[in-house]
Amino acid sequence: MSTTTTTTTTTQLQTTEDVPVPRGSINATISFVVPWPTTPLDQLYNYVEDPPTGTPKLNFDEVPFQVNITDARGTEDKYTLDENAFAVLKDVHTDTSYQTYDDDKEVERVYYPEVEKLLLDNVPGAHKVVIFDHTIRRQGPGAARQPVNRAHVDQSAAAAAERVRLHVSDKAEAEELLKGRFRIINVWRPINGTVVSAPLALADVKSIVPERDLVNIQHRYPHRNGEIMGVFHSDEQRWLYISGLQNEERLLLKCADSAEGTALGDGGVVAGRAPHSAFVDPRSVEGQGGKPRESIEVRTLVFG
Repeated sequence: MSTTTTTTTTTQLQTTEDVPVPRGSINATISFVVPWPTTPLDQLYNYVEDPPTGTPKLNFDEVPFQVNITDARGTEDKYTLDENAFAVLKDVHTDTSYQTYDDDKEVERVYYPEVEKLLLDNVPGAHKVVIFDHTIRRQGPGAARQPVNRAHVDQSAAAAAERVRLHVSDKAEAEELLKGRFRIINVWRPINGTVVSAPLALADVKSIVPERDLVNIQHRYPHRNGEIMGVFHSDEQRWLYISGLQNEERLLLKCADSAEGTALGDGGVVAGRAPHSAFVDPRSVEGQGGKPRESIEVRTLVFG
């Protein structure tokens, strides 16, 4: 284990904004769950806001490990939601501007319909999309929501089903939809141009052994409890990123799939989720040719 960060392969390419973008594999740090010896693994929790007086905010440690992260730029077209739990879409039109993201209502009015159409057009079998929230992340002092530099999955399988019941207003329809295929897919994009610092790392799902690598964590909100999944570090895991994601690209990130494990025609099986984490790219830091990352992720239920 180490918190030292070193470069394994470095090249600098120019974007259309004339911003240098680091390319190539990198050794960087990502934080992973390390349980307290006294805490049963089925009782891990994290308070989203301030915990009750005298109660720890979380009952486990988040420890940084050095991880080799492979740059998949140039091969991103081979990754699919079914096999890899993520996909990259290119040349996506938008009617949003940078100012759109200063107003949540404008995001809902202008961007949400774009996200819905994007998913219906690009996710095979999708016939209904329910958008349940979004988060805008800005890197830098004073930002309300920073990039998250710890490995995680946004929902456990149980929490994904609960999201259907929570966000489909017709309760009978929700139960009917739960009988078919449903997925939680985050639609991720930068909003201030090409990502230079704090890219998003994704686990190669074929290197993840759920029984070894994943653990449910109760996510405690003020008025309800959800459940996310934490990630234990393993040297057998493989991690990757797509360098220089642009405003015109969309990363579709799957966090749950009720068809997980179903056989695919090529002999593989449907992947359920892609653990992920932001990471600080030491080759491009603010003041040395870098710029802070700003991004939006829209969380959706996709049926069919």
